[in-house]
Formats: sequence, C-alpha cells, structure tokens
Amino acid sequence: QLRSHLAIRDTIIIAREDRLSNKQLIAYVVIDPTQTIPLNDLRIFLQQRLPDYAVPATFVPLKALPLNPNGKVNRSALPEPNTGINAENFVAPRTPKEKVLAKIWMQVLELPQVGIHDDFFKLGGDSIISMQVVAKANQAGLQLTPKEVFDHQTIAELAAVAGKATLVEAEQGIVTGEVAFTPIQSWFFEQNFPEPHHWNQSFIIEVLPTLNPTLLEKTVQHLLEHHDALRLRFLQKDSGWQQFNANLGEVECFTTQDLSALSSDKQSAKIEEIAAELQRTLNLSSGPLIRVALFNLGKDRSQRLLLIIHHLAVDGVSWRILLSDMETVYQQLARNEVVQLPPKTTSFKHWTQQLEEYAQSAELERELDYWLTEHNRAIASIPVDFVGGSNTVADTETVAIALNSQETKALLQEVPAIYQTQINELLIAAVVQAFAKHYHSLEKLSKDEEYLLIDLEGHGREQILDEQVDLSRTVGWFSTIFPVSIPLEKEKASETVGNLEVVKQQLRRLPNRGIGYGILRYLTPHKQQLQNLPQAEIRFNYLGQTDYILSESSLFKPARESRGARKCLRGNQNYLLDIVGIVQNSQLQINWMYSNQIYRRATIENLANGSLEALRKFIVSCHMVVP
Repeated sequence: QLRSHLAIRDTIIIAREDRLSNKQLIAYVVIDPTQTIPLNDLRIFLQQRLPDYAVPATFVPLKALPLNPNGKVNRSALPEPNTGINAENFVAPRTPKEKVLAKIWMQVLELPQVGIHDDFFKLGGDSIISMQVVAKANQAGLQLTPKEVFDHQTIAELAAVAGKATLVEAEQGIVTGEVAFTPIQSWFFEQNFPEPHHWNQSFIIEVLPTLNPTLLEKTVQHLLEHHDALRLRFLQKDSGWQQFNANLGEVECFTTQDLSALSSDKQSAKIEEIAAELQRTLNLSSGPLIRVALFNLGKDRSQRLLLIIHHLAVDGVSWRILLSDMETVYQQLARNEVVQLPPKTTSFKHWTQQLEEYAQSAELERELDYWLTEHNRAIASIPVDFVGGSNTVADTETVAIALNSQETKALLQEVPAIYQTQINELLIAAVVQAFAKHYHSLEKLSKDEEYLLIDLEGHGREQILDEQVDLSRTVGWFSTIFPVSIPLEKEKASETVGNLEVVKQQLRRLPNRGIGYGILRYLTPHKQQLQNLPQAEIRFNYLGQTDYILSESSLFKPARESRGARKCLRGNQNYLLDIVGIVQNSQLQINWMYSNQIYRRATIENLANGSLEALRKFIVSCHMVVP
C-alpha cells in the first residue's frame, strides 16, 4: 500500500521491540525528492486502506534503503526509530552544551533520544518538568531560567542562550527571621479551617530493608538545615497570623516503628493507624511542620518510610527537590563522605519580600483591568443534585478515571504536536467539553453565551521580577490559584476540537500565566474588588508526571499503604468539584472529588467519563492511537 503512494520510491516494514519490549511496526520510507509530504499524511493514507493494527507506529524517512552486496535490504543497517521524535527534522546533539541538555531532556521526559530541533512541550514537557530541567542544567554548569525554557523550546535554541543569564546569588547559610506570606498562604488563613494544624501533604515510600535508621535521621537533619521552609513557624496574634523561619535547634521529627512481629495484614492496618495519628501531630506554632516515620516490617522485608509535611511549607515541585536531596544525602553519609548538596537557590523569605515589592509595581497594576473585566461575565451556575448539602472533608468521595499507558504516551508526546498545544490545555478542554455536554443534556445553556468559571492551580514559580531570581531548588508553598472563564456555546457542545481552540485562546491571554491574580487579591488594596467578582465552584490542578520523581532512585519506590487523613475531616471543602490530573505509572489519572451530600455518584461519573471521551477523541483524531 505504501508503494502505491505517488511520493514513495521504496519502503520496507519491519517489527521492532521498543524499550518496554512491545513489538511495533516501523516503516522505513524513501520519499521522492521532488515531493514534499508530511509523514503523518502517510499514516492517514494507510489508515484509509488498512486495519488499525497494520498501520506502522513510526515512519522513518531515508535517502535510500541500505543494501547488501547481493542487492537485498540490509536490515541490520536500518537506523533505530525515534518514536515520538520529529523524525523528519532529527538532528543529533553536536556541541557539549547540546549533549548535556539532551541528556537532561531524555531523563526528565523518559525518552530514548531527542533531537536538537524537537520542541520540549510537544515531547510531553510541561511547566513543572521545566523546573527540573532548569535545576539539572544549573547543576551541570549551564545557567538557565524557567523563562528561557518557555522562550526557547528546543535544545538548539536553549544551548545558544545557556550561560548568558546573570548567575543568581543566594544566601547559603541558615535563613531565619520574619517571612512575609505568599498569596497562597494568605488564602489558607482566609479559610478559617477548624484545625489549621492538620492540612498536610504526604508520601509513603518503600525502602530497602538495609536502610539505616541512624543515617536516615541524620539525613532529615541535613534537610532541615538546607531547606529553610521546613523550619517555618506561625504565631497567631490579635492582628492575625505571622510567619517566621526558626533556627535549626533541636527538632524531634523522626521516629521508628517496629512492626516485625505482626502479620502482613495487621502491619498494613497498623501503618494506617500510626499514619493517621502522625498526620494530626503537626503544630504551626511550636513545630515541627514535618514528621518522618520509618516502619520496620521484618528481616529481609522492605521497610516503609512515611513523610508528612504541612502544606504551608511544601508543594508539588518541592517534593521533587526533597526526595532527590534525601537520597543524595543518605548515599553520601553511607559512603562516609562530606554531605554536599547543590547550592541553595533564592530563599523563600527573599521571594516573599520581592513579591511585596512587585505588588506595588505599575506592571502589576496594569493587570487589574484584565481580571476585573474578564471574569465579570454571565457565569453558568453549577447544577447540583442535592441543594444545601454539606461539603466537608468527611463527605468527600472520588471518581477516578484513567487512560492506559499507550493512550497517555500519545496524549503527552503526539497530540500536542498535531494541535500545537500543551497537555494542560488538552486536559482543561476535556473538562470543559464534559461540562458543555452536561449542560446541554440538562438544557441549562441559555441562547446567550454563558461562561464556565474554573479556578486553575499553577506551580507559582513564574519569572516575573526584574531582579534575577532562581527558585528551581527552593522548597516552600508557591502555588497560584486564579480564575479562567471559558465560553459554553450551545451549538458547540459536542465540538471537541472547537472547545480546545477556545481554551487555548483563553489560557494564552493570561498575563504571566495567572500569577498576578493572587498578588493583586492578597497583597494590594484591590482585594475587595476581586472578592466581589463571581467566585469559581470548580478547581482544576494538573500535578504533572510523577513517575520521574522516584524513577531514578535506587533507595525509594512508591508504596501502596494508606497515609492517613491529610486534612481534618470536619473542615469544609473549598469547591463543589475539585479535579486533579496526574501521570503515575505511565498512565494519566484524573480524580474528580465531590461531596456525596451534594452529588450522586452517577452524576460525577457521567462528567468524568465525558472528559475521558474527549481526550480519546483528541488521540483518535490525530490517527495515533485507537483506544
């Protein structure tokens, strides 16, 4: 069939095993030099003529097929395919800088190889992974900033600017003293939670049976010394809460638990019981804000390591830094080496000071009109099943949906290139599509255009300051929350691609990826103006690809045991629907969290499955993967 195409001079199709030992058809094609044809057009051409299983996964262009002396194709001389890479324009790294950057990209994107003209975001990169690129590049001596990764999205472009940014100097000693609030911390105290001490993030990890508790405790002490946010304390005064960095001192945060005498089932139950208790023991004023517990499950059995940190001191990017540093320090101690972590980047304290100055800037003031006009619209009310139902943490249930690994790979690495988009835009578009269909089915959309108001959560480490700042290795809570209003047009309720274009337009109009909203709301006199606007009842947060966090680790693996309740069960949830996307074990999972006193499970399942259907339509429409 390929040879019947007018642009093809010759071809050979072979089956190769990929790095996961899955067999794939690879098409090596010799294209007529007088013809210009995108490789994806060949895929479409075959899909119109062959069953899906017979369409090659990858097309590799060659000037000529390699031949043996007898004239037959020399299969051993065929090059390895670049699955997910721009094979038409592949150029291998040439300079030392390009080779360093290519190695980093391959690590964080988990790809076998990348070319210097491949686009970072079209390979599955996102803003969170870009922070890891910056941190690793800086450690390798290539000074980069997050803004440069966004402005120069190929290795060739990045290598050209690497090292030209001014080296950021940061305090390397123990940072102490009063610390201003970030906008997200101000948001936290605005909620008046019934138990503010119990609002945590946590990890439970499987570790080697030979892990030394003494060395692990010393490791934790080194992390407390290096990462100042882990020593934050909060005092409640008549004027409100205040935050400061405590000195190192003696912090009792490490415990060991011997469960070796219990059966496996009882061990799991006991871990959950102890974890639930430890989750309730953090104290904002007296400390600590971190708990670390090592569970001994018996000789020659993997141990469990529980890490609990109050959310006021940590976020998703911070966990990547902490887990990597924990392994580095432990390994150095185990080898009797001097503990040496990469240099500190801009301190959390200094960042908050700079935010306060930025809050008075003319640049931020110019954003105010955008936020006041963009969201003062006809907002579609969110339909509920039970009016007036309670919405506490205890009422919360979750509907989890997922793509398989093949679909996830296509969505991360293939669909963005076709639609010139990024993964977060695709996910938000799928959520909007689900709501558009839901409203349409309930006949809730009026003839006039209405808007779906969603709060989006971002990592909050945007480069907005004139002063050079590097947050790539800074631990703390930087997250941003900002509203986006997206039109719901009745006649476009089923147009998946049309909704994506609308979402892209709205998101790309955001000034500085939304960070200014929180600064305006919490650090300027405009707070009341923004509070008077319609407030979102839906939040969406894409946490990124977490496989990489532990994929390089020789000490840590994800564990399945329960971590206990991370929040006080009496506290109210902040949204009717909290939607969180994450890539784990090579699969995209989206969790839809809701109150069972407000919604029937079937309603949320319908919405969640609608978003999953939209994602699969993106994949199928690109002719990449048929689910």
